[in-house]
Amino acid sequence: MMRRFLFVVILALTGGCGGGYSFTGASISPDVKTVSVTLFENYAQLVNPALSQTVTERLKDIFLVQTSLEVIQRDGDLQFEGSIVDYNVRPLAIQSDEQAAQNRLTISLSVIFTNTKDPEKDFESRFTRFGDFDSDQDLSAVEDELVEQITIELVQDIFNKSVVNW
Repeated sequence: MMRRFLFVVILALTGGCGGGYSFTGASISPDVKTVSVTLFENYAQLVNPALSQTVTERLKDIFLVQTSLEVIQRDGDLQFEGSIVDYNVRPLAIQSDEQAAQNRLTISLSVIFTNTKDPEKDFESRFTRFGDFDSDQDLSAVEDELVEQITIELVQDIFNKSVVNW
């Protein structure tokens, strides 16, 4: 719960609210009033049991904090559905003794975005982010922190692609 609070505070400090414009650079048509996010199902071979809920809630939170849109259960003016398609740890930076100096946790999401008010902005995309950690650390010791960092980055990428005109 504390992490969610910190996430919301961080987003609040970095963003503003507004219908057609926000300090985040979001460009949302005034006739868009609602957003819906379905649960991101986890289809990765390695499953983090909390990740589906974490990604789903973070995506809702970014819209609550950085826009004036109402988050509803389904059939929003902006609709997000998706899945977790990859969650893996791989060795990185192999040293001369063939041991990895670091490992990389990678998370990939497949996202379908529907804008019912402007279908030209619809997309289906894959978003991938990663975090590195020293190989002498066990994944379980750093996993929560890495997942937090990676999901914040993924959600920001999804938000940017859907409502920030870059």
